[in-house]
Amino acid sequence: MKTALVIGGSRGIGHAIALELSKTGFDIWLTYNSSPDAAEDVKTEVEALGRSCELFGFDVGDFEATQTALADRCEKEPPYAVVYNAGIARDNLMLWMSREEWGDVLKTNLDGFFNVTKAVLFPMLAKKEGRIVAISSTSGQIGQAGQVNYSAAKAGLIGAVKALAREVGRKNILVNVVAPGVIDTEMTDHLPVEKILPLIPVNRTGIAQDVAATVRFLCSDEQNYIHGQVIGVNGGLAM
Repeated sequence: MKTALVIGGSRGIGHAIALELSKTGFDIWLTYNSSPDAAEDVKTEVEALGRSCELFGFDVGDFEATQTALADRCEKEPPYAVVYNAGIARDNLMLWMSREEWGDVLKTNLDGFFNVTKAVLFPMLAKKEGRIVAISSTSGQIGQAGQVNYSAAKAGLIGAVKALAREVGRKNILVNVVAPGVIDTEMTDHLPVEKILPLIPVNRTGIAQDVAATVRFLCSDEQNYIHGQVIGVNGGLAM
């Protein structure tokens, strides 16, 4: 029986990923930070599908808290799949961006990937199997005005994954990036969609299930040769 660790799985894309993986036979370890009630709701949905769901509440940007929550658990039973979906946005023009807006985004979106990977990687290497998928963004591929911090963090994730893929591929651990474009979630509610749609060739925004289905494929036995890649789920916004 395989387990998937979904980092940031209580809402939006993470919620959809947790459900999609549970439908395909994964038990779920789901982490959250500020939304315990939403996490409990996801747990109920996963269990209704006949899979187990264990909840972990902590701040991925806190190295010690991450190790405390995950290291011992993973040493005993490493997950087969790790999906790093934690992310926050503090949008502002660089001219006006505060040190806190920069630091908070880098701490969660990029430092958190290091913190989680440190907790899970050695046990996964010892088992010589697994999948790691990081959720980046189109903003990390092409940049976006007002998101210098977010774009930097998401681009950093891409670089980290590509380097990690070179390190662990021979141990049968496949590492990839999924880079969503404009996905209809709480994080994009504030965007002027009418101005963005002309930039998207398919002329619509995406839904969380579009991203979740891609993650499911990357974590499945259907593929064993996609490694170190960035898979865009963006309707053609970035090509």
